[in-house]
Amino acid sequence: MGNKNILRRGFTAALLAGLVSSWAAQAAEIIPVGTTGSSSNAVLGSTVIPYKEVTLSAQIPGVVKYVAGAVGTSLPQGGVVFQVDDSQLRAKRSAVVAQISQAQAGVTNAQSQYYRELASPRSKDVGAMPGFAMPSMFDQLAVRPFAKSFMGNYDSDAIRQADLSNATANVSQAQSQLQQANAQLQEIDASLRDASAYAPFEGIIMEKMVEVGDTVQPGQPLVKFGYVKYKRLQADVPAGLVGSLKQDMLVPARIDGSTHTSVRVSEIYPVADASRHTVTVKFDIPMEISTAPGMYAEIYLPESKRGDSQVITVPNSALLKGSSLPAVLVVKADNTSELRMVRLGSSQGDDRVEIVSGLTAGERIIDSPPVGVSSGWMPPESRSAATPDATNSGDNNASHK
Repeated sequence: MGNKNILRRGFTAALLAGLVSSWAAQAAEIIPVGTTGSSSNAVLGSTVIPYKEVTLSAQIPGVVKYVAGAVGTSLPQGGVVFQVDDSQLRAKRSAVVAQISQAQAGVTNAQSQYYRELASPRSKDVGAMPGFAMPSMFDQLAVRPFAKSFMGNYDSDAIRQADLSNATANVSQAQSQLQQANAQLQEIDASLRDASAYAPFEGIIMEKMVEVGDTVQPGQPLVKFGYVKYKRLQADVPAGLVGSLKQDMLVPARIDGSTHTSVRVSEIYPVADASRHTVTVKFDIPMEISTAPGMYAEIYLPESKRGDSQVITVPNSALLKGSSLPAVLVVKADNTSELRMVRLGSSQGDDRVEIVSGLTAGERIIDSPPVGVSSGWMPPESRSAATPDATNSGDNNASHK
């Protein structure tokens, strides 16, 4: 009995679903795309972004040994976000410190030798071993004067000058070695500072692309860090609409499909995207609005039109249900349909919505299509009242009724 009841209920549900689907298909009809007079607003999709955001990358190669926390972790300014293992750098630093000590001793010794040569020249040292292996006094009084007078190849002043130059060169060489060792120490200290990434401002971790134990290379992005006390909307505005925006201008917006507010124009990029012909614009969100980075939002921008203020409208029921992007089924000349994406504008009342782009007046679309239909689907019966010539709002409303 239990199985029979289950089968009976399943058959009833399937029958009801079929009847609903059949009724939905019968309710669909072909209507023309009309126009109506209205003040037009363009609706642009945008994203909630932090007030400031930076991407922290690895500066040295190594293994990550510390990450501050998961996504959403709050850090003060100057807090350590992540750290790369710096054991090898510290070993190199110890070796360079030893080189500095050795270089400092060399400088001290070279300076002592220079002062000794300056105060007591070796060329006039009476205690030194003479060249002819004779007593020093005899060498000073007889041998050197004899060599200078008769042989002409001995000049004590030139020898003294050469000894001073040699001592000076030794001092300069020792100082250069010390300076080179200090430069190596500064380089290693800079690398040690780069081993740790510090928060440039108060904020939270927005995206973590590394875990403890991962091996990283210089330039590899590791963490996205953002200041979220204030938030903004960022939108790519078509170049034709940017002219209607001014700095500090307030425009209406809807965040996350439910929160209605006004946002302020805070930044208009001075250049446009060459491929999409759009300009990036940022809007400040009021602090009292509860949002999170990454939320979807819609911004309503005034759209200036030349000539009359006629805008294209369609019933809300003509939009495909369950589609991630706004779309309608357009009837082609061969009596088949095609799926077409459209950009929506502001609501025009009477359950109608403005179409900013994607349709032209006079085209025919399918109203109230069933859920799940796609290109090629047509209603079982075509209403003769849906003619492609009806392009004004009055005809459009009549056919819709």
